[in-house]
Amino acid sequence: MSNQQPIHVFSEIGKLKKVMLHRPGAELENLMPDFLERLLFDDIPFLEDAQKEHDAFAEALRAEGVEVVYLEDLTAEALTTDEIRSAFIEEYLEEANIRGAQTKVAIREMLMNIKDNKELVLKTMAGVQKAELPEIPEESKGLTDLVESDYPFAIDPMPNLYFTRDPFATMANGVSLNHMYSETRNRETLYGKYVFKFHPEYKDADVPMVYDRSEDTRIEGGDELVLSKDVLAVGISQRTDAASIEKLMKNVFEKGLGFKKVLAFEFANNRKFMHLDTVFTMIDYDKFTIHPEIEGELRVFSVTPDGKGGLNIVEEKAALADVLAENLGLEKVELIRCGAGNVVAAAREQWNDGSNTLTIAPGVAVVYDRNTVTNKKLEEYGIRLIKIRGSELVRGRGGPRCMSMPLVREDI
Repeated sequence: MSNQQPIHVFSEIGKLKKVMLHRPGAELENLMPDFLERLLFDDIPFLEDAQKEHDAFAEALRAEGVEVVYLEDLTAEALTTDEIRSAFIEEYLEEANIRGAQTKVAIREMLMNIKDNKELVLKTMAGVQKAELPEIPEESKGLTDLVESDYPFAIDPMPNLYFTRDPFATMANGVSLNHMYSETRNRETLYGKYVFKFHPEYKDADVPMVYDRSEDTRIEGGDELVLSKDVLAVGISQRTDAASIEKLMKNVFEKGLGFKKVLAFEFANNRKFMHLDTVFTMIDYDKFTIHPEIEGELRVFSVTPDGKGGLNIVEEKAALADVLAENLGLEKVELIRCGAGNVVAAAREQWNDGSNTLTIAPGVAVVYDRNTVTNKKLEEYGIRLIKIRGSELVRGRGGPRCMSMPLVREDI
């Protein structure tokens, strides 16, 4: 494989060589029942067990020859000068929605006094409780400080960060640095910005950016799939606008990443189907997992460049399996249904990310062990499964694909 670029992802199934994770941290301990919806969580994971499960996930990848790197380490390594470090802190504070000028001053001082870069990065991820800050003298308080509510955080935590798939997405030699659905998660993309701009491995590589976090329409990495070196799939979902897909595609075609077509998948807009990869993933040359509940209402559009700087958009009328086979140059593909097609098992196991597989080589996938019905069906189709526990990790509503950002895959 020729891999002179630090980003090299031309498929969903090529042998995974390097992947970025984020080990769950103190941000999970700042989840509170009253504010779960605000932070896009349904439950509160037990951090100690979540870390054990995540460490086992990372170890399973290493055992398959995958190099594992961590978002927190890459970001810390990107803060190579005092100027970059200070700029990172200021940008973080600017986006943190801090209410009260004196509160912001106190937090800036707190962060500037953290000397270790990784400790600093982890603190920005964890958020800041008001109880951590010194009491502001009454005479120094502004109006906002005086009338502020009883909300316990000066800066919200970022508990979704262990789902590294979403803040940015890799495709070919480029990156989509995303604008997220929620303000809570949009701050996560700051780490990607500093990694690709300042990290020694990436700063001189001139990594093409096919989407930018400053855009005003949303897109997330769980909706971005690389089906082949020629074809992307992007979901129109709760988290991704159709307008974003048009912007992404124009940039992909203009920057010459090699893709010739995008298949846009439109499906139900709700939390249980929040991303395309929660209902549809590729696990072999000719095999896909799919949640049967989306099939009836699913619409697929082909998007190609029109040669004039615009796009041709055509709705595909054929069955999904036929559309995929045609676009992948195959006689046929198999759609392996979550829950083996049983309506109860499918609903239960899709909620626990039975369709959210991480393929690490053709026909080899990482899955949660708890999805027994779906896993048995995958094995009947000849898929080798690497089963990991996810009793705590799954409480954030994400599976192995959600928790991983491929940086390098072998070509297929």
